[in-house]
Amino acid sequence: MDQLKRLLVVDDEEDLCEILMFNLKGEGYDVDVAYSAEEALGKLKENEYSLILLDVMMDGMSGFNMAETLRNDMKIDVPIIFLTAKDTENDMLTGFSVGADDYISKPFSIKEVQARVKAVLKRYEGSVERQHRDNAAANDGKPDKAHGKKDIQVGNLRIDVSSKSVFVEDVPVNLTKKEFEILSMLASSPGTVYSRAEILGNVWPDDVFVLERTVDVHITRLRKKLGDYGKHIVNRSNYGYMFY
Repeated sequence: MDQLKRLLVVDDEEDLCEILMFNLKGEGYDVDVAYSAEEALGKLKENEYSLILLDVMMDGMSGFNMAETLRNDMKIDVPIIFLTAKDTENDMLTGFSVGADDYISKPFSIKEVQARVKAVLKRYEGSVERQHRDNAAANDGKPDKAHGKKDIQVGNLRIDVSSKSVFVEDVPVNLTKKEFEILSMLASSPGTVYSRAEILGNVWPDDVFVLERTVDVHITRLRKKLGDYGKHIVNRSNYGYMFY
C-alpha cells in the first residue's frame, strides 16, 4: 500500500466495529470507529477519511440520512460502503441514490469486506486520477477527454466542461461527479439514445457490483436537481436515455 488509508467504521454494534477495525488494520489501514451517525459526523468535521463503512439501521440518525447529510450539506465526497441486513433491490437503490459506492448485506465475511474496500478505493483513486488528467488537458487547451466538446448551452442551462460545473439561470447546480458525467455525456450528443449499459460503460468504466438500475437512480436525482430542465432528459422505453 503506497500510503496509509484512513477508514471510518460506523455501526451501533460495538463488537462488529471492533472486529472490522482489527481485521482492516491487519490489511494496513488506519481505522477509526463511531457507534452512531451523530458521532461519525463529529469525527468527519475534524478528520479526513479515504472511505466510510456505514451501517444503515442505527438508533437515531440512519445511515441513509447520514449519507445525505455528507453529500448535500457537508459536501463530502468520500466513498461510502453501506453495511446492512436489508438486501432488497429497493433498499439497494435507496443506498445508491444517497451516494453509496457499494453495498454489503449482513451477515458477511471479513474477506468480502476487505475485498470490497480494496475495490472501491482502487476505482475511486482511478476516478480522481482521470479527473486530474482531464483538468490538466483542459488547462492546456486540449479537448475534454470524456467528450471533446466545448461548453454546452440549452436555454438557461449551461454545462461548463472545463470546470465540470452546471448552472441554471447562472445559479450553480450541485451535482455529484457521476451526475455531471451522465449529463455531459447525454447533452454532448442531443437526440442520441444511450442504453443503460453504454452509460455504465462510460461513467463507471472500472466499477464492479454496479446494477443497471443505478443509472435510473442517478438520472432521477439529476432531473430533480435540474428543475424544469430535467425534462430534457427523456427515457426511450426498452432503449435507454437521451437529451433533447
